[in-house]
Amino acid sequence: GHVDHYKNFKNIKMEIFRNDKLIGNNDYYFNHKNKLLVVKNIISFKLDFMGSTIFSVSGEGKEIYKNGNLISYTSKTQQNDRQKFVNLKYNEKTKKFDIKGSSYTGEASSNYIIGNWWSHSILKAAAQISPVSGSVKEQIVELVGKEDIQLYDKKFSTLHLIIRSKDQ
Repeated sequence: GHVDHYKNFKNIKMEIFRNDKLIGNNDYYFNHKNKLLVVKNIISFKLDFMGSTIFSVSGEGKEIYKNGNLISYTSKTQQNDRQKFVNLKYNEKTKKFDIKGSSYTGEASSNYIIGNWWSHSILKAAAQISPVSGSVKEQIVELVGKEDIQLYDKKFSTLHLIIRSKDQ
């Protein structure tokens, strides 16, 4: 699977910006053991407006892959003043994910992906499972175009993509 592309990674550290201001971090740590890959995620950011926090997220998640396939995912997240969670397991009998989350409890196709940003597979998935609440959203990925970004006195050539829910 696509997770094999990350076999030499130890971590990916992402900074979250809003209007050119650093507002938080979204970090991933990779642990490879035998045929298992464990990806730990730590996220923390807050958006302030006129001296007040209008949106904040802090949480941790853990994805476990066996032979390149997701077998479990757990997360606990504080979003503003609300506690959110996901407990996902791959069901060998049904070949689907069993999800118990703060916004959704039920099954989902094993072709869907956890909506974390470390894996480029998110761009090809028909739907993503919220890493915060377990909700399942079919998605549309649109290429806006190529874009150059200036960050820390370096220029990066990127692709500007929009990922949105099909229900929007």
